[in-house]
Amino acid sequence: MQTLAVSLAAEAEEGGGGLDLLLPPLPELIAGIIAFGIVFLVVWRFAGPAFNKMLEDRQAAIGGKLEEAENLKAEAEQIRADYQADLKESRTRATEIVEEARHDAETVRADILAKAETEANEIRARAREEAETEKTRALAEARRDVANLSIDLAEKVVGESLDRETQMGLVNRYLSDLESM
Repeated sequence: MQTLAVSLAAEAEEGGGGLDLLLPPLPELIAGIIAFGIVFLVVWRFAGPAFNKMLEDRQAAIGGKLEEAENLKAEAEQIRADYQADLKESRTRATEIVEEARHDAETVRADILAKAETEANEIRARAREEAETEKTRALAEARRDVANLSIDLAEKVVGESLDRETQMGLVNRYLSDLESM
């Protein structure tokens, strides 16, 4: 490294200047410019169109992908909107089903209550009829017992046998008179 610095310093002292170091000799400069021109023309004539075609193809592919992405996005938005509409419709239908079920439950409840009330009224009516029948039977039995007791008592008081049928008629008439009072 020192030798390079020494040789540069020596040339600078000789008076050559710094520009000679930067520029190549003129025949080399002209040959370099011509070579550069030939390479530039070959690249521009053959590689340029291929490069441009590659860039256009790439641009078309990217444009197609962008268009496809926008179409997919629009399709996704449509699917989302359809999904939300279906979801809203499902919720509405679910609400309708719940309301219909409530209405049906109320109808069934009312029917069951009506049937229960009817059955209860029938049971009460049967109970009243049975009670009335039992009361009538008990009264008839009590009449019979009272009549028999009365006749037995009368026989004991009189001391002889009485005509049972006649006496029963008298007792029954007496009891009927008592009931009408």
